[in-house]
Amino acid sequence: MVKPGSRKTTFQRLAKAVGLPVLIAALLAMAGCSGGNQSQQSAPSNSMSLPGKKEVTLVIGAYSVAKDALADILPAFKADWKAKTGQTVSFQESYEASGTQARAIVGGFEADVVLLAMEGDIDKIAKAGLLRKDWKQAPYSGMVTRSIVVLGTRTGNPLGIKGFEDLKRPGIKVLYPNPQTSGGAQWDINAIYGAGLKRSEAESGHKDAAAAKQFLADVHRNIESMDKSGRASMAAFEYGVGDVIVTYENELLARIAQGVHYDIVVPESTILIENPAAVVDRNADRHGVRQVAEAFVEFLRAQKAQELFAKHGFRPVLPELADKLKDQYPQPPQLFDIRYLGGWDVVRDSLYSKRGVWYQVLAGT
Repeated sequence: MVKPGSRKTTFQRLAKAVGLPVLIAALLAMAGCSGGNQSQQSAPSNSMSLPGKKEVTLVIGAYSVAKDALADILPAFKADWKAKTGQTVSFQESYEASGTQARAIVGGFEADVVLLAMEGDIDKIAKAGLLRKDWKQAPYSGMVTRSIVVLGTRTGNPLGIKGFEDLKRPGIKVLYPNPQTSGGAQWDINAIYGAGLKRSEAESGHKDAAAAKQFLADVHRNIESMDKSGRASMAAFEYGVGDVIVTYENELLARIAQGVHYDIVVPESTILIENPAAVVDRNADRHGVRQVAEAFVEFLRAQKAQELFAKHGFRPVLPELADKLKDQYPQPPQLFDIRYLGGWDVVRDSLYSKRGVWYQVLAGT
């Protein structure tokens, strides 16, 4: 028997905070166990990661939506690095909702590189002292992909959905993930709230926060399901749940490319999504993999990886490639970015703090 206050009690608290699968992965990483290249594996030992070794292992902590693109990008980097250095790279990969992944890394999961849904999740890791706080000084402010928030409907758009306004209609069943766990969900909520601000601005000549909150509340009233991640939300939609999904454009483009039949509705007013990547400095240095970790993040912004991201529906950050592919990605007439909402610091405080707009909407106040 384990008495109160013992290790079992601590384990239970940690499991509740970050989720049992993620906690187990973190404990395995700290214990230095080794395994295959699949999700939630342990950190590599230094003996396999020091300069001059023939093999090196990178631990990747990514948000779930990036999984399919990385399935192509990781082998491409492996071949590129082998050709340049003669060194073989293997990967241990973990895919979770962005917020869950960030909490796991702060809690001890020893990822060398992170690719997450939003800069706020990387900021959490930086504030924990695991990576440099000036990570946004990298090219494209540390971003590696872009997208926009769109609406997915059943084939033929049988309910005639044209934009966020239609999600308020009685009887419309709406899906988006839970913003408490999913960075993608926060982009979705930001898009709906921002569309409400745009509407109020067009009607009154100024941004009306109360009107935007009501707009969001009216949409949320029709919510059918809130899953823990963007990928889980997409899976629910494919299973037949709901009429409309609020999601990343790239998620729908990737599924359509795989033969799944949906219609994409691009709202007139929606938000530009930007997704960052960074080296987790403390872990990369501890594992002796800084050189390859930095090269991998640079590779994510280079031509080959950007083309592979585009293959999976992401909008490139590389300007020349974005210009080349501009006809594939419609530009909404009232596209806005996070700065329209005041930037992430303001958004975190005004929307997602304990007394923020989102929690007021949940509480019906």
